Amino acid sequence: MVGSATLAIIVAGIGVAVASSGDGSMTITRDGTVLDGREIDGYVHIKANNITIRNTTVRYGGAHAVRIFDGFDGTLVENTKIQCTRARTNGLVFGNYTARGVHVTGCRNGFMHSSLAPATIVDSTWNGVPVAAGSLPPAEPEPSPTPVATPSASPSAARPRPTPSGTGAAPRVPTSFPGADDTGVPAGTALVASGSITVRQDGQVLSGLDITGCVTVRARNVVLRKSRITCAGLYSIRTEDSARNLLVEDVEINGGGRNSAAVCCGDYTLRRVDISNVIDGPRLGDNVVIEDSWVHHLTRRPGSHNDALQTTGASDIVVRGNTLEAYNPRTRDPFNACLMIGSTTGPVVSNLIFEQNYCNGGNYSIGVREDTNASNIRVRSNVFGRDHRYGVIARHTQDGINWDRATNVYADNRRPVVR
Repeated sequence: MVGSATLAIIVAGIGVAVASSGDGSMTITRDGTVLDGREIDGYVHIKANNITIRNTTVRYGGAHAVRIFDGFDGTLVENTKIQCTRARTNGLVFGNYTARGVHVTGCRNGFMHSSLAPATIVDSTWNGVPVAAGSLPPAEPEPSPTPVATPSASPSAARPRPTPSGTGAAPRVPTSFPGADDTGVPAGTALVASGSITVRQDGQVLSGLDITGCVTVRARNVVLRKSRITCAGLYSIRTEDSARNLLVEDVEINGGGRNSAAVCCGDYTLRRVDISNVIDGPRLGDNVVIEDSWVHHLTRRPGSHNDALQTTGASDIVVRGNTLEAYNPRTRDPFNACLMIGSTTGPVVSNLIFEQNYCNGGNYSIGVREDTNASNIRVRSNVFGRDHRYGVIARHTQDGINWDRATNVYADNRRPVVR
């Protein structure tokens, strides 16, 4: 059942932020916005340049209290308090900001930044301890990956972890690929609070929801759009056996650092979906289309082998035009794969098209298990980063794998990948 609540706020003022009474969660989309003297009970998402937040208190218990999305610069946060109401919440993330006189309390990580997305931090504290730019606070970082590559995708059972290829830092996602600007809930969308949802009615359309909980679909031709899902359960979205032809578009999925997979398992289409803070991204069962979406900032858990996308036996899959980031530049963790292919739960993986995607990270960016029974898997016209451990693709000559050498290229020089 959907209940009423304060709506998420899209800041649209000129120069000075405008918010409704109550100052709940807000997304800032106008360059140069100033947020001054606010009491915010919710998150602040920044999807614009040269934003100023000053003399403000932000209280939040979700994933990230104040988040600067990739591709936006010039955020200044000063004389501000960030108070995390749950221990799992991060404070100020993920870089490209200046923090002056910022005091963060109760957060898992106070200030997050990297060489790719740097920060200047002065006169600031995290749980009363001074923090300065140039080094990350020694809080609970995501566990470092094991030095053993996934056995099914590695040429060696065990060896010391090498420095990822290239510079060791993820390049910026090419601008032609999806990111913060064109995935997730569109700017200006009013969201109504909801708990977990189970859909049983064929053809039902759900839109404009801020779902704290998970979504289970047991019906045909269901549509979920322009909504946010924050789910720390097993799956943010689950299609059960009776579900067919689910469409999910313009949706943000936050797995709370605990989702085993963002979506499971078949008969769905994702379009312009922003997926983060999950162990694995979507599981690819039968009859799946994923296009124009963004999977990023996976969560390392003890013993996990994180994949942006994974299939273990399915047919009729299309993965097209996505940004798949199986790499954490802060911890230099390549995770396991952008796409992992195996036939451990089904007899075959067949009729899979992987094309026009940007993919970075992984033991191998495309991991093909040795025991994969493959038929008509086509990998073509993709762009790859260099932050993998061992290479771009494992076992490209395996039966049923069609790897197009001429059109699979590196992002930095657009030259064909040499395996």
